[in-house]
Amino acid sequence: MADKHQATILLIEEDATLREITQFRLELLGHAVASVASGAEGITWLAQMLPDAIVIGHFLPDMDGMDLVDRLSNDLRTSGVPVMLLSPHAELTDVQKAFNAGADDYLVTPYDPLMLERKLKRLLTTVEA
Repeated sequence: MADKHQATILLIEEDATLREITQFRLELLGHAVASVASGAEGITWLAQMLPDAIVIGHFLPDMDGMDLVDRLSNDLRTSGVPVMLLSPHAELTDVQKAFNAGADDYLVTPYDPLMLERKLKRLLTTVEA
């Protein structure tokens, strides 16, 4: 019997260390990961294909991560792809802004790897349902 579909995750994160650690964690979980450092690179990648989920850093060099979440949630092509925002801000108002912009989940950095796994599993389960 064939293995379950390997999820493709697009990781858009400006901080090289966080990007590498997150990519490594996602790959350990068995996902295929496309990793880019800016919003523009992410948008270019998304023009070619759609991932199963997108993880976006808050402080991209060329745009605010929150603005990118809003843009993707309002684009008919990408609106169905679940998005998680990574942010150092734990304040409720920041979390609410992310959800209002269209994020499906929010993870405070630095994060617990088990929390990343749980949240991503939930995002991907939502897609499959």
